[in-house]
Amino acid sequence: MATYKSTVGTAVVNYAGNYPGAVKGELWYDSTNKDFKYQYPNVTAAGSWRTSANVNTARRSLAGSGTTTASLIFGGSLPSPMSALTESFNGSSWTEVNDLQQARQNLAGNGTSTSSLAYGGDAGSPTDYANTEVWNGSNWTEVNNLTTERHAGGSAGADSTSALFFGGSADPAIPGTETESWNGTNWTEVNDLNNGRYLLAGAGTATAALGFAGKPPPSSTAQTEQWNGTNWTEVGDLNTARYFINGAGTYTSALAIGGDTNPPSGGSLANTELWNGTSWVEQNDLSTDRDAGASGGTTSAAFMATGRTGPTSGVTAVNEEWTGAGAPVGAWATGGTMNTVRYVLAGSGTQTAALAFGGYFTPPDAFYALTESYDGSTWTEVNDLNNNRYALAGAGTSTSSLAFGGSSPGSPNAVTESWNGTNWTEVNDLNTARGAIAGTGADNTACLAFGGSTALTETELWNGTNWTEVNDLNTGRRNFAGSGIVTAALAFGGKSPAIRAQTESWNGTNWTEVNDLNTARGGLAGTGRGPNTATLAVGGEASPGIVGVTEDWNGVSWVEVADLSTARTSLGGAGDSTAGIVFGGSAPSITGATEEWSSASNVVKTLTD
Repeated sequence: MATYKSTVGTAVVNYAGNYPGAVKGELWYDSTNKDFKYQYPNVTAAGSWRTSANVNTARRSLAGSGTTTASLIFGGSLPSPMSALTESFNGSSWTEVNDLQQARQNLAGNGTSTSSLAYGGDAGSPTDYANTEVWNGSNWTEVNNLTTERHAGGSAGADSTSALFFGGSADPAIPGTETESWNGTNWTEVNDLNNGRYLLAGAGTATAALGFAGKPPPSSTAQTEQWNGTNWTEVGDLNTARYFINGAGTYTSALAIGGDTNPPSGGSLANTELWNGTSWVEQNDLSTDRDAGASGGTTSAAFMATGRTGPTSGVTAVNEEWTGAGAPVGAWATGGTMNTVRYVLAGSGTQTAALAFGGYFTPPDAFYALTESYDGSTWTEVNDLNNNRYALAGAGTSTSSLAFGGSSPGSPNAVTESWNGTNWTEVNDLNTARGAIAGTGADNTACLAFGGSTALTETELWNGTNWTEVNDLNTGRRNFAGSGIVTAALAFGGKSPAIRAQTESWNGTNWTEVNDLNTARGGLAGTGRGPNTATLAVGGEASPGIVGVTEDWNGVSWVEVADLSTARTSLGGAGDSTAGIVFGGSAPSITGATEEWSSASNVVKTLTD
């Protein structure tokens, strides 16, 4: 009989508890609990949308191509006049690039951010276009026209050398069945759609495409057809009939995004459906309902940019990114307990090399100068701060940190101390004494201090020697969190005196209000070493009480992820959004518990009889 070792290649490991070295599907014996166990990655069961960076110019009836990290959108209407604008997305921001040669709306497109095709469209009745343009990553060039001028057709294609254009309408609004194939030089008429329509969407390539939804007047349709390179075949309908719809993906795995149902109800939709090769399945909706936008990507990672929203002709600049099922799920795990329990303390460093300093314990009233160092598993007491205090801020690394502000018995202070890996040394004070302060910075030579005390707005910049006052926060607050570096920081949450959800982004000169936390709270921690495009907001005090809520920031919006095991407020934090750490706090009893965040986690299963 075959053994486990002969089949798998390894013997069953005997380990006390959950085996950290286990690979996917590997069996081990938990000697503590006397169970056989295995683990596998914890991933999402369904896809979801998340807000990304807004486009520069909101519009409707445009086309798009590319991926979530390298996108192109072009043409459209504002709703008037017709637009030739082209914007490129690099995964974090949109940039205007060279315009189309022909301004137009209701055009089609396909390809990548460096090799795209734009074709068809109109300038409003009665002007339709057959124009085709090729994008080479820098400029649009006119090439051979479509055989039949028309607008609002469906499209598919991998790049500028291969495309399929189907359906659409030439003025007046008569639904078309025409299909044309592009070979990189010319368009050729091929076999027609079975059902004439316009304002439909497409996905796939020139030889394996999907066409779905649209409008064969007077109403919208749910019809779907598959193209095999020669003929169209009717397949399963969408769950929701619509037109002015967008699509992404392939012939066997596609997304149907947004749209409009008018008539009978009117107004744009947020509906998203997934094609699995056989049928459409409803998915999580867009955050912002809309139609006639620009889209691209796959069912694993797609985008939906701008478009018309609401029952009127208003347009939105919102861009959303789709992450399909199977994405890693983050989780908190228990770390080593601190030697001294406390709250309203500060932290710095990484998950495997962190510092915790200062803090408070009551009763009796105890103001701490204690400093502890964490190596990824154990906290060790090291040399104390020179000044006992709590509600201070900290920034830097485990060998180069700065501690500033806070409260000592009697009043807030301006004291600043620099850590060199062994000792704290007093350096020049803040200009404004304050407690309940937030701050951030890469090391003890470059830090930012902001807010605090009675909901102050003051911001100060540390250059390694002195603090200099710079531009204020827009919203004064205290008991909040900060992350980032001195040229790209984030401030979030807090009290003033009401509990706040506001988030502000610092660009090195000014603070700008950006999207709020989903859960307003004070006394939270941040874990954001590096630029202000990625951090976690952890724990805190909300209404009506202490929470373990964790939110992840992607540079544009917050999304809730897995909660702390122990809800708490006034905790310390360090690390980053992929490997964070929090420690101490009030739950409401004062704790020394440590939890470590991993952006990818595993599910452990126990074999049962």
